[in-house]
Amino acid sequence: MPEHDQAEVLYLQIAESIAMPIRAGTLARGERIPSVRELARHHSVSLGTVVQAYRMLEDSRLIVARPRSGYFVAARPPRPPEPETSNPPADSMAVDVSSLAARVMQLAHDPGYVSFGAACPSADLFAEERVRRATSRAVQRHRATLTQYIVGSGDESLRRAIARHALRMGCQLDARDIVVTNSCLESITLCLRAVTQPGDVVALESPTLFSFLEILEDRHLRALEIPTHPRTGISLDALQLAFETQPVKAVLAVPTLSNPMGASMPPADRRRLAQMVAERGIPLIEDVTYNDLAEQDEQRRAVRSFDTTGHVMLCSSFSKTVAPGLRLGWVDAGRWGTKVARMKQVTSGSQSAMLQRAMADLLMQPGIEANYRQMRSTIAARVDEVRGLIAQHFPKGTRVTDPPGGFILWVELPHGTDSLALFQACLAEGIVIAPGTMFSATNHFRHCIRLGLAGRWDDAHRHALRRVGALAEDMSTLR
Repeated sequence: MPEHDQAEVLYLQIAESIAMPIRAGTLARGERIPSVRELARHHSVSLGTVVQAYRMLEDSRLIVARPRSGYFVAARPPRPPEPETSNPPADSMAVDVSSLAARVMQLAHDPGYVSFGAACPSADLFAEERVRRATSRAVQRHRATLTQYIVGSGDESLRRAIARHALRMGCQLDARDIVVTNSCLESITLCLRAVTQPGDVVALESPTLFSFLEILEDRHLRALEIPTHPRTGISLDALQLAFETQPVKAVLAVPTLSNPMGASMPPADRRRLAQMVAERGIPLIEDVTYNDLAEQDEQRRAVRSFDTTGHVMLCSSFSKTVAPGLRLGWVDAGRWGTKVARMKQVTSGSQSAMLQRAMADLLMQPGIEANYRQMRSTIAARVDEVRGLIAQHFPKGTRVTDPPGGFILWVELPHGTDSLALFQACLAEGIVIAPGTMFSATNHFRHCIRLGLAGRWDDAHRHALRRVGALAEDMSTLR
């Protein structure tokens, strides 16, 4: 590893080793942390490396320096309560969410609005120069591919890079089984086409990503929403009951940093889930898009890593973590791999070989872990700040998730608050939020909203968030 990349990784590792116990509450407000010299000696690194780590922690508002006294844990924002486990209806439902979701996404990307509506990271969260250089190298070295018709399941170099990347999630994949796609959503759509027929029941988290519901709606599939805890994810006991009482044909889940709740399943639950679907012969479509943003290694381990029978279909992309503009995803569909590969070819063919080579280059670079650490640190500081603003400016009784990574917050307003009315009131002031009804086939989350925090973050956004709270407070008072 080049010397400058190694130094970058070291200071990020040191910063994260202190940030995690602060966010967990292990290091309390006002508690002194080791001096620069003490920490440099402990980690056998230079003083400059520790100073760089402490500057990052100061920028993240996790520590403060006191002249002639040292560094101390900074005051944390107030901690609002978290939502409780969801309680969706027991029966499967037909889906109809696409019209609202389409409107929210259109407005969320309109530069005339201050947006919390989308979950798309802004350019400043990515190593833009690193992506540009990789793309330029690919064009220079493989420009002949721009005039060639590409066939097959994906460029060999990218599939090898993805297989190597999957080791971070505990998965031993054969590069030959990987199919490169346009996106994670295309991967999921292909998997659902391979294992379901119109009218079939698909079990999934509640609340769940609106894009999943749109896919089910388009495929004429029924959604069976399973109770989900904001920290530990989908209830396996409830899912087991569903297996015993409902004709479930597939499970669609995001075990790490689920969207919109940000839940991450414990390792034991991941193992149990792999065993459950194997025993029943039910395919699990696992979305691992956000695994690299999880704060702890154990949360990055995929359910697929416990799969011994090929019943877990692994889907992902790099749009949230490496390079959104390259528009590349992938799937390893387990025992349905051949069927999914064939469907991909007849549906949309192959992706640009040049862009695949650029992504392979990025994934194989030693600095990619430093990029993930930088992104996690930046986002974690923002999430802490936003939770503090919610505690101060939203109505009494508001609950908000505290995800172990990621850039999405699920906000549960006092019962009776109408998130659709709040959405309209916010639009009138040039602010976009995502109403909770987008994330369920039921009307169960009408008092909830999702806040995406991966876009720009500045004083205009802080002011807008205070206004969202004030508008919600006005509605709460009028009830």
